[in-house]
Amino acid sequence: MKRQEQLERAKSGEEWDVVVIGGGATGLGIAVDATTRGFKTLLLERMDFAKGTSSRSTKLVHGGVRYLAQGDVALVREALRERGRLGKNAPHLFKSEAFIIPGEKWWTAPYYTFGLWLYDRLAGKLGIGRTRYLGKDEANRLLQGVKPEKLRNGVCYYDGQFDDARLAVNLAQTAVDHGATVVNYCEVTGLSKNDAGKINGVKAKDTLSGDTFDIKANCVVNATGVFTNEINAMDNPEGMDGVVPSQGVHIVIDREFLPGDSALMVPKTSDGRVLFAVPWHDKLVVGTTDTLVKDAEYEPKPLEKEIDFILNTAKDYLVKAPTRADIKSVFVGLRPLAAPKEGGKSTKEVSRSHKVHVTPSGMVDIIGGKWTTYRQMAEDAVDAAIKENVLPAKDCKTVDLKIHGHQPADEKSHLGLYGSDRAAIEALAKSDAKAGSKIHPNHPFLYAEALWAVREEMAQTLEDVLARRIRFLFLDARAAAEVAEDVARYIAAELGKDEAWVKEQTASFRELAKQYHF
Repeated sequence: MKRQEQLERAKSGEEWDVVVIGGGATGLGIAVDATTRGFKTLLLERMDFAKGTSSRSTKLVHGGVRYLAQGDVALVREALRERGRLGKNAPHLFKSEAFIIPGEKWWTAPYYTFGLWLYDRLAGKLGIGRTRYLGKDEANRLLQGVKPEKLRNGVCYYDGQFDDARLAVNLAQTAVDHGATVVNYCEVTGLSKNDAGKINGVKAKDTLSGDTFDIKANCVVNATGVFTNEINAMDNPEGMDGVVPSQGVHIVIDREFLPGDSALMVPKTSDGRVLFAVPWHDKLVVGTTDTLVKDAEYEPKPLEKEIDFILNTAKDYLVKAPTRADIKSVFVGLRPLAAPKEGGKSTKEVSRSHKVHVTPSGMVDIIGGKWTTYRQMAEDAVDAAIKENVLPAKDCKTVDLKIHGHQPADEKSHLGLYGSDRAAIEALAKSDAKAGSKIHPNHPFLYAEALWAVREEMAQTLEDVLARRIRFLFLDARAAAEVAEDVARYIAAELGKDEAWVKEQTASFRELAKQYHF
């Protein structure tokens, strides 16, 4: 996956069947769906793949236990089906994780056991584990680190866990493997229309060089998540906003706070929200909050009250209460929630299900949804274009499509997440001493991974490497900042950059890292 080659194809002047705007979960899924159906497909992302929301999730592939409690059975069934399919299509990235709901009252576990039995039934043949009631002794053994008074009993159920940015990169690779063209750092600055008012292309800008060019397209898909309103305004300046952004904050702390293999799930916190503490890359991700915000940003900032909420809730449950000093990283994501017609203010009034519609000018617009259902969202978006005669009828091919890297899971090495690409990275690591050495002594990441990121995964900046190809910024922001200059200089040689670029990238990354730690 070479950016220059992809960019040259995008600028070739040829007409595309499908142009997808947005390189997050939704857009990448649509690119895979469209190209595997046989449509000539181009995807444009104005930053890096998964730069926004799609690299900032809770790292769960789940049906949504709380949506079941709210009675949204159809949404839960769909998500559980897609969870099972992802486990089969990308086993190198998927992990079946045991989640335990602590039973503080005598009735807690029996109550949730019944609800989660239904959760299992809805998954059908694609289930990944069976719910079971836990007595006091077993609950305390499996959830070491949780206060014994919170574990009068418990219930264990199973959901999926994954690395979101790595799946995004693998989806981009899958699209390219099947003939699509994908370009990061390529912004759509406008839409073009024919005399009948139908969209027939986009105006694009290579943000790295400043070059602008026109692209012809039969179908344009707006898959920009929280930035959907911005593209819609290009189509119809008088239109209503279709997306309400909701902010979710997560903190990352050491595994010592919850040392076992199981994850903690608190179904109802002091303000009614769900809280997870999930093992991830040998750290613990704790979150999330749910706060409506006014503006969509690529680097949303955590609110003090959100961090306090997470720490205070964790303090209620964990024997060793984490403090701000224990936080390795804080990351913030924005959820692209479909706006309620009545303009409600609570996130509980805003649907998590996705919505697809085709505008009068022929643009396919998809909003809402979540990582778990990305494949179904993509299928629905392309089907909508076919239904409205924007595209000719062709069947979806992604239900059983193997995603790039497909290989049995290997959790013994952090390189297992690369799946079938792992052997090539290990060969790079053996090619010279520097490539085979660690980027930081306290973390497993190798210089070979940074080299692979810029050589084969279209990483263009230091942030691309340390935040999304390697998840260093999200796991230990201070340590990532420490090695910034060294890694920038290492990848500069591969990218053909000079010392001025190294200094600019180092300063920019270190400034960004300040937002991720305290």
